[in-house]
Amino acid sequence: MTAAELPPLVVGFDLDMTLLDTRPAIGAVYRLLAAETGTHIDVDAVVGRLGPPLADELANWFPADEVPAMVDRYREVYPDHVAAQRVLPGVVDALAAVRAQHGSAVVITAKHPDGARRHLDAAGFEVAELVGSAWADGKRAALAERAAAVYVGDHTADMAAGRAAGAYSVGVTTGGCTAEQLTAAGADVVLPDLTGFPAVLDDFLRERRLAALRARLAELGSLVVAFSGGADSAFLLAEAVRVLGAGQVVAATAISPSLPAAELAAAREFAAGLGVRHLTPGTHEMRRDGYRANEGDRCYFCKAELLDTVGPLAAELGIEHVATGTNADDAVAGFRPGIRAASERGAVTPLRDAGLTKAQIRYASRELGLSTWDKPAAACLSSRIAYGIQISPAKLRRVERAETTLRSALTGAGIPVRNLRVRDLGADGARVEVDADLVGAVRDRPDLLAGLADFDTVTVDPRGFRSGAMNELLPDPEVFR
Repeated sequence: MTAAELPPLVVGFDLDMTLLDTRPAIGAVYRLLAAETGTHIDVDAVVGRLGPPLADELANWFPADEVPAMVDRYREVYPDHVAAQRVLPGVVDALAAVRAQHGSAVVITAKHPDGARRHLDAAGFEVAELVGSAWADGKRAALAERAAAVYVGDHTADMAAGRAAGAYSVGVTTGGCTAEQLTAAGADVVLPDLTGFPAVLDDFLRERRLAALRARLAELGSLVVAFSGGADSAFLLAEAVRVLGAGQVVAATAISPSLPAAELAAAREFAAGLGVRHLTPGTHEMRRDGYRANEGDRCYFCKAELLDTVGPLAAELGIEHVATGTNADDAVAGFRPGIRAASERGAVTPLRDAGLTKAQIRYASRELGLSTWDKPAAACLSSRIAYGIQISPAKLRRVERAETTLRSALTGAGIPVRNLRVRDLGADGARVEVDADLVGAVRDRPDLLAGLADFDTVTVDPRGFRSGAMNELLPDPEVFR
């Protein structure tokens, strides 16, 4: 499977004793059935082996011809006891981890759909889909139909179904099966509960996505990487060199008034370290009316200028593809007009296609020993100018000068700032954003802000640094996507 063919992430979860301890509800109903019928039912045994379909369990206690009626009665009274359930450890964070990976959580359970839905609603769990009355091969079929990458369960039958469907099988010992039994049934990993699941999911997906990235790069054969010097494009460049060799890869860093001088120097050093050819073409965003106007779609014109400049250079070199460092998080962000411009010009996005998130890129970069692994986000200088204020080289130089001055002053004052922005709000006013935990320290040192002589008024944003903070001022960002 190539990176471009990777399906959306689907993670399946069993319900009983995987997400929820439903034993109190189930036990209460079995006790009621026993009392109503005078039948002996070992309730402790029943709740100790949850997993198989309801009719199979009832057949252990009632004659075959009475089982259908007992099933009906069970389901009739079951809703009255759902509230007795307990959410198992780590479940909330496990479901959140799937969402953070831009995936869908699907509950696939042997429980009747009505009862399963009541449990999910009572717990407040939001899942993409619920598949009920699925057991053994039914679970396998449901997983395969949805191309689930992972299945999580507490029963040996869950592990067997996941393995048969080609899913990475994660067992939890919160049910009645031991770690040894789950492993023997096909579990790829066994956890005591779902507390450790986010880390397991991230490890699994990172390796899967890195493999997909390398397969995609091998398919491309050669490429020019639009190299800003940031963590994403640096990682893409390094991986392209690893897969294709330095001779098949070119880095291109556009030089314009919107690029801080320090970023260009760092990009040159990084490319030289990889032994890759580094082009530094000039771009002319200022010639584009849409860029100078600085409306909400400014990034569209910036990216268009970049690709319209780098694309012909790639063609001259006989290289068919130009790649950007767009990642999977960018693809689902609420505001990325530049992505549209790159797509229209045929740029490829290997990181996004492989599903790699920013956090995974940073982790993999650190494993490779790349200096950019923890580099703060460094958007172009134009992102500091409030929308509606026309961009000019002078304004960009003023912002760059202010940030350089303030960073130096903060460092000298022992304030270890990482993320720093000076936002030009117009009318010679500026707003400073720093890491949220440093807001108080900076606000308490107005003498440091006094050094920003190019602005008449300077305030500190109480919310701290936020990437794309200027987008918050747009009345309707969606119109510029």
